[in-house]
Amino acid sequence: MITILCSGSRGDVQPYIALAQELKKLGLSSRVATSRSFEGFVRGYGIDFFSIDVDHESAGVDPQMIKEAQKADNILKMARSFRKLREYGIHMVENYHDACMGSDAIVFHPGLTIGYFMAEKLGIPAILASPFPMHRTGSRPSVVLYGKVIPNAFINRLSYRILQGMLWMASESSLKPFWESRYGRLPEPFGMPFERHTDARHPALVSCSNHVFERPGDWNPHIHQEGYWVVEEPTTYQPSPELAAFLEKGEKPVYVGFGSMFDRADTEKTGRTVIQALTLAGTRGILSGMSGLTDLPDSILTLENVPHTWLFPRMAAVCHHGGAGTSAAGFRAGVPSIILPFALDQFAWAQRSFELGIGSRPLPFKKLKAKSLADAIRFATQPGISAKARALGAQLAAENGARDCAQVIARAMEASVDGRN
Repeated sequence: MITILCSGSRGDVQPYIALAQELKKLGLSSRVATSRSFEGFVRGYGIDFFSIDVDHESAGVDPQMIKEAQKADNILKMARSFRKLREYGIHMVENYHDACMGSDAIVFHPGLTIGYFMAEKLGIPAILASPFPMHRTGSRPSVVLYGKVIPNAFINRLSYRILQGMLWMASESSLKPFWESRYGRLPEPFGMPFERHTDARHPALVSCSNHVFERPGDWNPHIHQEGYWVVEEPTTYQPSPELAAFLEKGEKPVYVGFGSMFDRADTEKTGRTVIQALTLAGTRGILSGMSGLTDLPDSILTLENVPHTWLFPRMAAVCHHGGAGTSAAGFRAGVPSIILPFALDQFAWAQRSFELGIGSRPLPFKKLKAKSLADAIRFATQPGISAKARALGAQLAAENGARDCAQVIARAMEASVDGRN
């Protein structure tokens, strides 16, 4: 049994389901260990599930603290947010520990380093699976500073120390007391494990395409970046009659949605700003996650929970918060991107989209105005931008990162067996 440890929002969990799907095709059993709220979501893809029965509500974590962490838009705010969330981690770590028991290999998100230390304790492969590039390189800054600093080899490498340090801080403060309580002493060596993935039993996987961020030449050969991890939907999505009719009766609309970053309390204010921007730009729009808006013009439709893989290719452009998964879905759809980053790595995907010529200049969400968004929509929907987006989408569609990374996991298990013989 391969146990896959992940956490976060629906979009954060979905790429790990794609890995599990590909492992299943190889005849390898796996299970996804994540928040209990995603059990139906994971099992809906035919994947086994291990419930992490702790969330911020049951752990008594202030919801405002979660919101602050989501909206941390600079290094100092990020560090403070990670420190505040330590208590949350302490409640979760025991559940993730139990998920590891009985495993033959452990695949883990970089925020869940208990996966590495449990794999070492159990003598099984430890596979780091990251939703973004995170290993040190001198070729470009890390995703938390990309586009915010003037790059050079020293700054670039320092930025990865910062990124890895924050991820380790989020894990270490909860992992250390748990491990000492459970096992009496810390494992040796105890420290950041991210750069220890240097052999076939300890590979690292990255959900990213070389067409978006080229694989650095100074990474070790056991870091694998083969393309995005994209789920295969179990059934063909059938749109509601309302959505089907809206798509048929006019020009392609612009999608606008901000996922889990969006505070529903801001629906009226943000929704009206977006509608005004779409009107100024002369485009139709689909607003996701903003149900409840009334008196909508015929050019606007609100909806909830439509698969991005189905919806995005039918759009003129996609406007979103810039999460790694949503950005990847937009890139693969072959349509222009308009990214309004809130925090963390979202600024990097916004900047990279602009550099690749497939989207507008980054527009931070906190600076959202109707005119600035309308200008971004007009820019992104130019024929030249759309053509570049289609070309990139075709390149990404030719990749199968989940399949190739699943094969790396299979080889890690073979190497582990060979090492014991």
